Amino acid sequence: MHISKFEAAGRAGWASEGACKDVDPESLFVAGAAQHRAKLICAGCVVRIECLADALDNRIEFGVWGGMTERERRALLRRRPEVRSWWAFLGSRKNSDEYARPPRPYARRSRPVSSAVGE
Repeated sequence: MHISKFEAAGRAGWASEGACKDVDPESLFVAGAAQHRAKLICAGCVVRIECLADALDNRIEFGVWGGMTERERRALLRRRPEVRSWWAFLGSRKNSDEYARPPRPYARRSRPVSSAVGE
């Protein structure tokens, strides 16, 4: 795949701006419920899209990257097999909004409160 000088420069510098740059890397390579906590690190990251695109383009198999777990990235790759450059695909505003939203916090669902009749 051929990339422009502009794209190459953008790809080279994103990691130093990540919200995870001062976090223990082991906290991003976890399983189960710990992955949900790791995804929260990515929620407000200014280079989340770049991180996700890099992980998808390089088929990184482990860890949380760009707010997505390895399972979520595999599912995305299966849904969009025609995408050859995730960097270019996610670079467009429409696609980045649709495919790389910040992770939602996981909260317990509570049962609906029913009101008593005749109060």
